[in-house]
Amino acid sequence: MSISKKIAHKAEAMKGDAKKTSGRATGSRRLQAEGRGDQVKGNIKQAATKIRDAFKH
Repeated sequence: MSISKKIAHKAEAMKGDAKKTSGRATGSRRLQAEGRGDQVKGNIKQAATKIRDAFKH
């Protein structure tokens, strides 16, 4: 997988973490939930990339 995709997946997970933290700070349950969702999506994409890379070698 290209390095740009790996960076994009990591950025998505980090964005989700930031949303979750800001939601917690402001007391917004909606923002917390969105953040958790974005974070999970990014982590799943990262895991899939690692699995694909493992089978390439």
